[in-house]
Amino acid sequence: MNKDFKIFAAPLQGYTEAPWRSAHNMVFGGVDAYYTPFVRMEKGGLRNKDKRDISPSLNTGVNVIPQIIASEVEEFRFLVDYIVSLGYREIDLNMGCPFPLIVNRGKGSGILPYTDKISLILDVMYKEYTDIDFSVKMRLGMNDADDWRSVLPILNDSCVKRITLHPRIGKQQYKGCVDMDSFRQFYNECRKPLVYNGDLMNTEDITNVCDMFPDIEGIMLGRGLLAKGDLASGFKNKTECDINDLYRKTKELHSVMFEYYSSAIEGGEAQLLQKMKTVWEYWLPDMEKKKRKAILKANKLDLYLKAVECI
Repeated sequence: MNKDFKIFAAPLQGYTEAPWRSAHNMVFGGVDAYYTPFVRMEKGGLRNKDKRDISPSLNTGVNVIPQIIASEVEEFRFLVDYIVSLGYREIDLNMGCPFPLIVNRGKGSGILPYTDKISLILDVMYKEYTDIDFSVKMRLGMNDADDWRSVLPILNDSCVKRITLHPRIGKQQYKGCVDMDSFRQFYNECRKPLVYNGDLMNTEDITNVCDMFPDIEGIMLGRGLLAKGDLASGFKNKTECDINDLYRKTKELHSVMFEYYSSAIEGGEAQLLQKMKTVWEYWLPDMEKKKRKAILKANKLDLYLKAVECI
């Protein structure tokens, strides 16, 4: 395994925002850098939620890599200029988002068939932002698992410092199996530091990927890290939490996030309750069904907090 092996936290819209990143880093740790959910243009400007999420004041003490999504040079420049103005010096370009609303606009995995657009953006990276490190997160293709064959040679000759590959096509979203044969072909032809992302749910999964691809720079954890907060630290330290410690730390993580959202959300108890319930979509999937149901069915804040305390 690469002696400089790194573990990155994947960006998941609605789940890995700044409060989670800060709380996870404090309670569990083990992550070398947290990627933000993608920042995008909307109606000619930036969404306020994106501005808040990458605000340095909310990301103190956490190694954060902002991610952007763009299909045109002009919006790429706009997004990069704003992020650079905040002091960031590393930015990731999303070429993997599989959701139809994004793909149909030629963004995320929707840009992969259009190598001309990719080339233009890479050229701007190289010529206009010489002091910024760029990386790319991508899939094998949009509808075709061979799209990467046209994209990788361009990336190999570009200034990007890292490629993260999720070996599915965009059309799959998160269904079906990851395509390890295609990942191996990509791995064999890639001349950039390469990170594996996709369906890493436990330390055995990580170990298997590292054994198959010993020269990868690292791995990126998404749903697996949300489900099991100690997945990164447990793999690195070879000492996973026992079940009681995992539940205790997850409740601590929840408390830190709850404290933040209690003061940040202005929409009242119902909005706060809705936001906090969302996190349990991925957290602790092996929890007793009765206890999970009590959390999700709680219609009052005091009932919700009581249910969380009882897990």
